[in-house]
This record gives sequence, C-alpha cells and structure tokens, in this order.
Amino acid sequence: MSSRAAAAAASALLASPQASLVRRRRRLSGAWTLRLRPAASSLGVAALRLQNFVPECYITNIEVDVSTVNKEETFDDHPSLPSVCSIPVVNLRGDVLDSSPFPLHDRASCPSDFEELPVLSEGEQHTLASTPAHPAGLYALYASYLFGNLVEQLWNFAWPAALAILHPNLLPVAIVGFFTKLSVFVGAPIVGKLMDHFPRIPMYTALNAVQVATQLISAATVIYALRNLSHGSTTAVVLRPWFIALVAAGAIERLAGLALGVSMERDWVVLLAGTNRPVALAQANAVLNRLDLVCETVGASVFGLLLSRYHPVTCLKIACGLMICSFPVLVMLGQLINRVSCHALDSSRTATDESICTDLLDVRRIVQNSLSAIKHGWNEYKQQTVLPASAATVFLNFNVALAPGAIMTALLMHRGISPSIVGAFSGLCSIMGLVATFISSSLVKRVGVLKAGAAGLIFQASLLSIALTVYWAGSISQRTPLLIFLASIALSRLGHMSYDVVGTQIVQTGVPASKANLIGGMEVSIASLAELVMLAMAIIANDVSHFGFLAILSVSSVAGAAWMFCRWLTNPTDEQRELFMFDPLYQVQAM
Repeated sequence: MSSRAAAAAASALLASPQASLVRRRRRLSGAWTLRLRPAASSLGVAALRLQNFVPECYITNIEVDVSTVNKEETFDDHPSLPSVCSIPVVNLRGDVLDSSPFPLHDRASCPSDFEELPVLSEGEQHTLASTPAHPAGLYALYASYLFGNLVEQLWNFAWPAALAILHPNLLPVAIVGFFTKLSVFVGAPIVGKLMDHFPRIPMYTALNAVQVATQLISAATVIYALRNLSHGSTTAVVLRPWFIALVAAGAIERLAGLALGVSMERDWVVLLAGTNRPVALAQANAVLNRLDLVCETVGASVFGLLLSRYHPVTCLKIACGLMICSFPVLVMLGQLINRVSCHALDSSRTATDESICTDLLDVRRIVQNSLSAIKHGWNEYKQQTVLPASAATVFLNFNVALAPGAIMTALLMHRGISPSIVGAFSGLCSIMGLVATFISSSLVKRVGVLKAGAAGLIFQASLLSIALTVYWAGSISQRTPLLIFLASIALSRLGHMSYDVVGTQIVQTGVPASKANLIGGMEVSIASLAELVMLAMAIIANDVSHFGFLAILSVSSVAGAAWMFCRWLTNPTDEQRELFMFDPLYQVQAM
C-alpha cells in the first residue's frame, strides 16, 4: 500500500467510533501481549507498514492523544478505502512503568511488521514500582545525607549551648534565631532559582564549602567570646563585633544548609528513586526522614556528652575538626553518587543562562534581586497543580503550641510537672516520629500516596482536638488528664511525620525537575514566614495563661490543612488526574 493509503488508514482509525478507546485505561491482570499484525483485504492490499518514523524512536509509557483531530479534514485529500479493508484497533494504556524501550529503527534485528509488544502484568508493575531506578546511587545518597546532617545537627545544638554558657539571658539566642529565619525567608527563593540554573554537582560542592566556612567562622567568634568576654549587660553583648559576625555567619550557614536539604530531598532523591516509581520514592523519603531524626538525636547527645567532660572551648575545637574533615568526605560522596547512578545527576534541568546567574549574584542589587526572586517564586509556586499539598505543609508550621518544643516545655514546667515526665514526653514524640517513617511507606504501598496524606492530616487534627478539649477542661494538673493530654500530642506526631513524608512525595511528583529547587525554596521560605508569625504571636502572648489561645490557633491550622487537602482530592482537575494516574484513588474512580 502506498504512503497515501497508509495516511488514509490512520485517518480512518482516528475518525472511527473506536478511537475513544485509545484514551481509556484498564487494569490488566496476568501477563498480556499486544499482537499487531498487518490487515490484508481480499483485493490483495499489501500489508500496512510503518515507514515514516524518525531514526531514534521508542515505544514506552504510551499515550495517544486524539483530541486535536479535525474530523472535517479526515478524508478531504485521501481516496476511500475498500469496504473490506479492516483496520485493527489497539487499546494502548499508559501505566506501564519504565518498561524497556522497544526500538523501531533497528531494521536488521526486527521484522518490518510488528509481531509482539510485551506489557507488564499487575504484579510485575507493583514490583517495578518498588524498585529504585538507581539503588546504588540511593545508598550513596543516604551515606552523604547521614554524614552531612550529623555534623549540621551537632552544630545546631553546639552554638546555642555555647551562647547559653556565655550569657544567661535568652536574648542573644533569640536574635540569632530570628535572623536565621529571616535569611531563609528572603534568600531561599533566590538560592533555589540559582540552583535550578547551575549543574547539580558543582552547586553541591559550592554549598558544602559555604556551609563549612560559615560554621568555622561562627565557631571562631564563640571561642573568642568565651576566652575574652567578661560578664556584661545583654545590650553590650549583642552590639559587639563578634556577635554581629556570628549573626551574619549563622544566617548564611542556615541558608546553605537548607539549600542542600532542598536539593537532596526534592531533586536528587527523585532522580535516583524514579519519578514514576511511587513505592520506591516513598521508601527513600522515609529513610531520609529516619536519618534526619537519628542525626538530630545523636548530634545533641554527642555534644552534650562532650560538654559534660570538657571545657566548652575544647568542645568547639572538636566540632571544628569534624567540620573540616566533613568537607572532602561530602565532596567525594557527591561524586560517588553521580558515578554509581550512571551520571544521572548530570542530566540537564534547564539551560545554564550566564546572564541570569550573573544578575542574581550582583551584590549591588541584592535587595532588588531578592524581591524579584520572591515575586517570581511566588508566581511559579501558586501555579503548581500540587499547591494545596504544599500549602498544607506550610499550615502545619503554625502548630507551635501543641507540639514538642520550647512553648510546651515552658507550660509543663510552669504547671509543676516533673522534669522526668517532660523528658519522657520529648523522647516519646521522637519515637513516634521515627515510627511514622515506617508507617508512611506502608500506607503509600497499600492505599496510595494521596489517601496516605489525607489519613495523616486527619489523624493529627483529631488527636490535637482531643488534647485541646482536655486542656480546656482545666484538669491537666491531675495525673490521668495530664497523661491523656501528653499522649494525644505524642500520638499526633504519627500523623504529622507521616504527612511530612507523603507531602514531600506529592510535591516531588507534581513539580517538574527544572523548577524543583525554586518551588522547594519557596515552600521553605513561606514556612519560615509562618514560624516568624507564630514567634511574634508567642512574644505578644508571652504569659502562660494565654497558652489556650495559642493551642486553638494550632488546632485550627492543622484542621485547615486537613480540610484543604481533602477538598483538593475530592475536586480533582484533569491535570491532577493525569499527574497521579497511577494512584489507586483516581484509578478506582476511572473504572
């Protein structure tokens, strides 16, 4: 048959009533094989062949879109087909995960006509969904994340402990904390935009160098103060040059650390686990959260143990030695991740635009660039399909009262609760967070990522409502109501940490790789703003008697996050369905 007749056959296929079948998806059970055989007519029409494919053409994750066919022009320029010419209709589906590409250009090894196109069975698809794309790269990523996070968490405990020894007032620590959060709010969007325009490995190396350098500068300032500062007023301390240098270095260090976290948790892990392998990605996210919790506990314990045995200056020198040793190790691990993952991190997200990078790094226009980056980041952020899932994460940051932290500790100590109970409560919350990382990956495997996210938010909101009710009953000074109050908050951490893992995966799935760092930085920036707002409200309502107001605000924020997320699930857009086509929620609705 001529190429003109082949075009007519294709047009007839698209115009036929069966064309709508192409867009339908059905779950396959068992092993299936699509057989494509040439259709011959009694008039001796030759087999329909595919002759116009480009040399590099593959079939994988097939999706056929017939929405743009102009039916009026179907047969305008083509001769009619004989009535006996049969046209095979093949129902293709697009949920075959990362199946091996089928080359069409190798005429030597393949016959001219298609004989078989294998399709994975349901069991094989589940197995593939649980298998990372680059398992060796993931293990190297875990090692890098563990080592870098351990040093970072040790320093996060070391500097406030050293400042507390240096001066009994909490104002110096509060000032450093305020400016670190402010730097994240202002700088995270511009750093995220830079990271999307720079190659991954060089950017990773540069951020590690900046973080280690600023940690060493901060440690040097604190060591100088411990050796030379005599007791003075709080105002005299915060106006000293060494303290100003500490604030500046601390702000840059926190920004670099968060940028590294966003890069590894929102970009690298997605490439190594596989964008369309949801179970493998959920397990990788859970492992990263476990490592973070372990590093937070071990880092504080190690430096606390050092402080109990050595002078603070000696402890800070040991910390400096660990920081210096960490840099070459982290650089080597970064190179190892890329090498064992077949250089997956070398894949380009966006073309490197030197003019954009030079403009963003212009110190003379730092304020203008920051405002422009925040505006650009916000415009991109609010256009994302997964915006409600990200916004729910931000809403959870408003919960500062009914969560383990300084405010809860102050409340319990003010009510005369034993320090042993306070310590046990903090430990139980940490254990619940660790358990949640195992529960979340299991939930994703059983019910899908979307239902798992809704379950985590609803569970947390329900338990915090119980805690709020017990508090307003005014009886937490008694043992049984107190235990119910604390147990409800501790158990709510299961839902909080589960959604932390699941919400991250939803955003990872919905945000394109070219904008992963920009959107991740913008989310961190908005979350820092939420923490700043709650910090200001806690300063205003600084009396313990106002804790009830903060508790109501905390429960309302969590309940609002759950309502917003569930509403997003029950009113999906076409783009949302297409994005989560593999999720059981939308697969069941489509049947």
